[in-house]
Amino acid sequence: MTELGTLDELPQRYIQELSDLDLVPLWPFLRGFLPYGKPERKTQPAHWSYETIRPLLMEAGELTPIEKAERRVLVLCNPGHDPEDALVTPSIYAGLQLIKPGETAPNHKHSPSAVRLVVEGNGGFTTVRGEKLPMEPGDLILTPPHLWHEHGHEGDGPIVWMDALDLPLIYNLEASYSIEGDSQEVRPGPDSSQTLYRRSGVLPYSALDNRDPKFPLLRFPWQEVKTALNDMSRGVSLGQPVRLAYVNPQTGQECMPVLGFSALMLRPGEEVLLPRRSASGLLKVVEGRGQADIDGQCFDWEQHDMMAVPTHSPVKLANRSNSQPAYLFIVDDAPLHRKLGIYEEY
Repeated sequence: MTELGTLDELPQRYIQELSDLDLVPLWPFLRGFLPYGKPERKTQPAHWSYETIRPLLMEAGELTPIEKAERRVLVLCNPGHDPEDALVTPSIYAGLQLIKPGETAPNHKHSPSAVRLVVEGNGGFTTVRGEKLPMEPGDLILTPPHLWHEHGHEGDGPIVWMDALDLPLIYNLEASYSIEGDSQEVRPGPDSSQTLYRRSGVLPYSALDNRDPKFPLLRFPWQEVKTALNDMSRGVSLGQPVRLAYVNPQTGQECMPVLGFSALMLRPGEEVLLPRRSASGLLKVVEGRGQADIDGQCFDWEQHDMMAVPTHSPVKLANRSNSQPAYLFIVDDAPLHRKLGIYEEY
């Protein structure tokens, strides 16, 4: 490796002249930007226990009314980064949001993309561009950039979901903002997941003439995804990932521009080694319990727990039940890596 010059080797006069012109020499800092072999990472493997977080989330519901919170969320902060950065990985923000019966999180839209993965509760809904989307445990709800959305709760007991956004990326691009608006007028009838896009491989005939199908499907019901995973597992050898991607049903591409979403099944007693990837990610347990080895750190996980996966990390997952399958939801930034031409899998 080439030994590069340092700042100490340069005259102070020269450094000051550069500084006065808002310049710096690259070579003393080059290895910080372009390290040899592998990226330097602040992001650490991390684990958040839902059982530990839940009481604090419920207390937030007593301490802060929805009118003063707008979005009542406890944010996951990766221990490798400053807490005020509020990120799980450099491109992924995630938090747990609580809405109590009868509450409404007001209508707004923003530049970051967001999804909601329902953790617990019934009777909640999200309205996006006039489409009222029921929120059942395990459901994935999309709130794409610049689309109006609001949340409500018509049931009993709390409803909790995990928010995942590309907020760190959009914020650092200095492009993050939101706008509030009046409550939406809800269109009648069930949402598109129950009508237009009920089965894979079958589309509304009019979709053939839609050349720009942005976000045609906003809700992915968990029960259908779970059934598909169970069916798929019968044709996949033990030890091989049983994994499904959430995609735009008209294009087959990732359903959001920056972040990707997938669901993984671990059969009873199964261990799976995931491909090592350039993408960072967040694992969210939907059902089951087990163990994860992420970049050499071991975590025991239970239902609803969450785990951070830094870039280029080896990941091994094990289902510790010999009788019940386990299911995990995965958020990653692979779509962004693919668009940038830097995606790697090995």
